[in-house]
Formats: sequence, structure tokens, C-alpha cells
Amino acid sequence: MNGSAHSAPSVEEITLKRGPAGLGFNIVGGVDQQYIMNDSGIFVAKIKVDGAAALDGRMQEGDKILAINGQKLDNLSHSAAVELFRSAGEDVHLRIQQRPVMQNGPTSSRADGESSSAFGTWTMYTVAALAVITAVGFIAYKRLHRGSRGPF
Repeated sequence: MNGSAHSAPSVEEITLKRGPAGLGFNIVGGVDQQYIMNDSGIFVAKIKVDGAAALDGRMQEGDKILAINGQKLDNLSHSAAVELFRSAGEDVHLRIQQRPVMQNGPTSSRADGESSSAFGTWTMYTVAALAVITAVGFIAYKRLHRGSRGPF
């Protein structure tokens, strides 16, 4: 076995009532901010404690949101998806696909329309780039100071 899921993820219909803190979850994804390689869908990043989604209990972090109030979320930018959530009204009907068994953990971006893009895919690439720069700098330093007998 290779650890992959043996059955197709289930699709569920959920209606949430917008509360004081919105719908109670954050989103990631879109054609401009892919969360999963080769999938430009919109995903649940974080479920807020005591928010509408947490109180309902069916939505989980990592679930893919297929539609909101009947509007499919295919081929949308992240900001366009956020705008759909913002303007969805008080009672919001969602069609979600439960997350696959094997998946990267969610990052942070808000379904309430407030995108927090400080973390996520760009952070991963930034950390990787800094690691490469540090390694190259260290190698260059060692080569330059090979003959030096300083107090190191």
C-alpha cells in the first residue's frame, strides 16, 4: 500500500448562518494562489472555535469548497472567492468535498474577506530560498578563509 485513499472523498451540502464572526472559517486557494499543486480550488484553512462552521461540526480543515449558494468556485482567483463569501448573505449554502486522507496542512487566509497572506506557499518558497542563500554564503566564506588561522 502507498498510503493513498481507497475511496472517493464524499461531497456534503451544508447551510451555515452567518454570525458575528462571519461564517467561522478561513480559506486558501484560487487560480492565483494554488494550495494543492494542479488544483486551483478553494479550501478550508482554519475553522474558528465557536464560529458557525465549528458549531455545525461537519466542515473540517482541508475540505474543498465546491460551491457557495449554487455558484461553483471553479477557476476563481482567491480575491474573487473571498468576495463571493463576503456577499453571500446571512444563510450560506455550501457544497464541500471532504479532504483527502493524505494532504498538506492548511495555511491561513480568511473566508471573512480578510486575506492573511503572511504565511502559505510564498513563505515555503521564501524559507527555501533563504536556506539556499545561506548555504552558498557559508560555502563561499569557508573557501575564502581556508588558509586563515584566526580564533574560530
